[in-house]
Amino acid sequence: MKQVVGSHDIVFITLDTLRYDVAQRLYQAGELPVLGPRLPPGGWERRHSPASFTYAAHHAFFAGFLPTPDHPGRHPRLFATAFRGSETTSAHTHEFAQESVPAGLAGAGYRTICIGGVGFFNKETALGCVLPGMFQESHWKRALGVDGLHSTERQVALAIARLDALGQQRVFLFINVAAIHSPNRGYLPGCTSDNIDSHAAALRYVDGALAPLFAACAARAPTFAIVCSDHGSAYGEEGFRGHRIAHESVWNVPYAHFFIDFEGTTP
Repeated sequence: MKQVVGSHDIVFITLDTLRYDVAQRLYQAGELPVLGPRLPPGGWERRHSPASFTYAAHHAFFAGFLPTPDHPGRHPRLFATAFRGSETTSAHTHEFAQESVPAGLAGAGYRTICIGGVGFFNKETALGCVLPGMFQESHWKRALGVDGLHSTERQVALAIARLDALGQQRVFLFINVAAIHSPNRGYLPGCTSDNIDSHAAALRYVDGALAPLFAACAARAPTFAIVCSDHGSAYGEEGFRGHRIAHESVWNVPYAHFFIDFEGTTP
């Protein structure tokens, strides 16, 4: 990451509430034509979220604690905010003195942009301002949230407009994708209540909606992308529904990071 910071745009996308098992099933079925080719052989990496709901998970993410590989060991982190005794800060970790990754990247000359989705990013309450407040600019409106059936398309269009407006300045773009979060039944024709199949249908929609963003990144600058879930959601397993619970459907999340090659021309 020390070679990436400063030379690459950085795009961080959280697919809010996406379960690992659903994400991997769609990958194996060839139903992710946009994300699938960017994943490593075998598909999504299964990782453990640092928290079971959006607010807590993103606080950890923005301090550099991305989802942890699901096998034993000390796993070096991509980013870290400096603190004594860290056991996962390695020679390859980009360490910041600042209190958060957005603040650290801003200090490194990046324009930091948050495009919110679920309620913890809506800026309608004091609580809804905490996470967006970590960025130099933040955006949210109801059409970008859980009630907007076309929310991901609108988030992507806004992201592309902001990238276009910033010229050659390096950008840290964060998007919290809301479409997979409940209610997701609108993505499955005839569905009257959220279930595992409507969850999958929402991911299919999101996958297609992300294509213009990746194309815009390729045309703009070398880009490093992180795509993962913040937590999963239970749909009746062992009687559980939802999240903010200690259940494997919640803790196991899909994770990937990859480079988007620059295909444009240098001015």
